[in-house]
Amino acid sequence: MSDNAVHVTFGGKIVFVGFGSIGQGVLPLILRHVGIRAERILIVTADETGREEAERYGARYLVTPLTEANFRSVLEPQLGAGDFLLNLSVDVSSIALVRFARERGALYLDTCIEPWAGGYFDPALSVENRSNYALREDALALRQGFRGGPTAVLTHGANPGMVSHLVKRALLNIAADTGVRVAQPRDRAAWARLAQRLGIKVIHVAERDTQVAGVPKRVGEFVNTWSVDGFVSEGSQPAELGWGTHERHFPVDGGRHRRGSGCAIYLNRPGASTRVRTWTPDAGCFHGFLITHSEAISLADYYTVEDQGRVVYRPTSHYAYHPCDDAVLSVHELAGRNWRIQDRKRILMDEIVSGVDELGVLLAGHAKNAYWYGSQLSIEEARRLAPHNSATSLQVTAAALAGLIWAIENPDRGIVEPDEMDFERPLEICGPYLGPLVGRYTDWNPLERRGELFPEDLDLDDPWQFKNVRVV
Repeated sequence: MSDNAVHVTFGGKIVFVGFGSIGQGVLPLILRHVGIRAERILIVTADETGREEAERYGARYLVTPLTEANFRSVLEPQLGAGDFLLNLSVDVSSIALVRFARERGALYLDTCIEPWAGGYFDPALSVENRSNYALREDALALRQGFRGGPTAVLTHGANPGMVSHLVKRALLNIAADTGVRVAQPRDRAAWARLAQRLGIKVIHVAERDTQVAGVPKRVGEFVNTWSVDGFVSEGSQPAELGWGTHERHFPVDGGRHRRGSGCAIYLNRPGASTRVRTWTPDAGCFHGFLITHSEAISLADYYTVEDQGRVVYRPTSHYAYHPCDDAVLSVHELAGRNWRIQDRKRILMDEIVSGVDELGVLLAGHAKNAYWYGSQLSIEEARRLAPHNSATSLQVTAAALAGLIWAIENPDRGIVEPDEMDFERPLEICGPYLGPLVGRYTDWNPLERRGELFPEDLDLDDPWQFKNVRVV
């Protein structure tokens, strides 16, 4: 059990959409920290997965797959003013649910922005329109015509979500450790100027999952420590990254967006087929998948500095993900099947025998080279802290809980991204569930021991160019 004493009272109902590994993991945390009777929680989901657990806790359970045609008729009798719509689904449009929640006067939270089923895989859509950048632009467009209103927190899981709060804590730590005297920023412009002043060129969301199961992956099976469908969907989207002002070389297969701020670019290849170099304290240097995530875009956007309408500073930001070894094998097999998902899926939970999910942010280019700050949560500690969770899922469910409580405490903030939230309160809520929160400096850079076996065209004067980070 966590010693987290956070507790809030909530007078409305909570309606879950989706009840996979994250929904099952967050339900007991909500009942532990939110004052609500279990019978005031309704789970609307596409199948029977998790019914036994939901009913054991006393939550109501409704098996009805939501579609564009039926979601209003299913949810309208269940959701009213002052209630909370908690969207933990795949294949249900986040934008449709945000709009619906606002119409009903309900609070809202999701952990990623999802399209309707098939949206990630529609060959009729351009690569640009299958990107997270496009989905984020559509979601933020819902702000038009509204000021304030019921809080809708977009993309608040571990990442995207919690990592945006870790970035702010890391910036303050770097400032203190490099002798930069600064008052804690209170708005977006001040945070961006701090990142610029510190010389931050790169923000990696660097994650290495070493959890191992007693039952190894079998041929024709996709194994993961969190949603298989979610990972396959985002891994099949184009690789995306926020594009920094220090970059000299545009990728040959890169594309720019024709709307919005232009803070990010995409590559004409799946994220799960593109690897980048990164670093975490326990793993050291490794190759991670350049998986698209909303935080890769929102971080670059949030930390942009403009002068008379011209962008003068922006960091490069992206996710660099090494999942558990069985998931790496699963991705290799998936790519060989031309991105057609395997017939069998397995989310690792009780069969995990050891391992740690090391998830944090690597900020580089400053006076001390690079600094990683994040969670090193073991499977053993995750099981001690909360039921129905692995180390991976608990990082997500604790962050979703933190976002839910923040929305309850700030009910009229309108549509909000994690970067726009006050970072200390969410970290206070989810911190006790994250295991050791560790900060480490490193002299490592992506050019370390490069070019020894084969000659390479490198920017030796600036190792943090994306040209040097990327592995083709």
